[in-house]
Amino acid sequence: MTTIAGLVRLLALVLTTTFAFTGTGASALDYPNRPIKFIVCFAAGGPNDIVGRLFGQYLSEKLGQQIIVENRVGAGGNIGMGAALASPPDGYTIVFVGPNNFINATMYANMPFDFLRDSVPIGGTMKLTNVLEVNNAVPIRTIAEYITYAKANPGKMNFGHGGVGTSPHMSGELLKSLTGINIVHVPYRGTAPALTDMLGGQLQSMFDNLPGSIGHIKSGKVRALGVTAPKRIAALPDVPAIAETVPGYEADVYYGIAAPRGTPAEIVTKLNGTLNAVLQDPKLLARIKELGAEPMPMTPAEFGKLEQSETAKWAKVIKSAGIKVQ
Repeated sequence: MTTIAGLVRLLALVLTTTFAFTGTGASALDYPNRPIKFIVCFAAGGPNDIVGRLFGQYLSEKLGQQIIVENRVGAGGNIGMGAALASPPDGYTIVFVGPNNFINATMYANMPFDFLRDSVPIGGTMKLTNVLEVNNAVPIRTIAEYITYAKANPGKMNFGHGGVGTSPHMSGELLKSLTGINIVHVPYRGTAPALTDMLGGQLQSMFDNLPGSIGHIKSGKVRALGVTAPKRIAALPDVPAIAETVPGYEADVYYGIAAPRGTPAEIVTKLNGTLNAVLQDPKLLARIKELGAEPMPMTPAEFGKLEQSETAKWAKVIKSAGIKVQ
């Protein structure tokens, strides 16, 4: 009887273990079986939102499930990222990753999360540049003129951006540190409202991720002075790189997608494969080119390495400039 009882217990254990593994495998294999929330940490209409919705559309078509973009704004993207990283790690919440996540790790004194520790990289989406632009009422047409005016009129030139700790904000701070100019930064809760004030004449200048402004630049509604990439870009061949006037100036922008720490590896692998597959779609590639960007397919490990290197790079700039936000 003892032997039979032992066999029964052993059989029960084997069956339980088998069902457990089968359940885990099935959940990964049939993922996703419901809509996925895609948190974008900046306002609707801005460059992050434009890119997030673009990739959400293509990922949705490939995965066969709706991807719902949710804008959670504030604190340079920290509110949205905090909400994303506090979500269940089941693959049904993903989050837009941008330079602000690399910058904020050093800039903010009291972060409620550690982005590198608390997130899982899924992959890259695109590499792009920022652009310095002025409203058409400002009689400045080159970077050299901008710097000359700012030096002759310290504190009288302002520049807007989509929030403290964003790459447009840091692009302006980098220009200040390399040239010694005193320009006043005006933070907004996203790029879209900053652009509204630019077009309305309330802002003299602003730094922006190129996807948010390229349409206005090409239509002549704002005047581009320079891009933050080290060289001119194909989308705006007549707009010089700021580095042509300010040697050593460079502020590339990288976008990607992450998930909360603990998201199953099988789901991360599936999302990465899907993301890299849509990055081969000719229509998406054409749209990326229109936005002045380059596709950036990566493995999760490659994107994670980029996150670490960018965090270290911006930490040096922030510490050198003495910038800190509580």
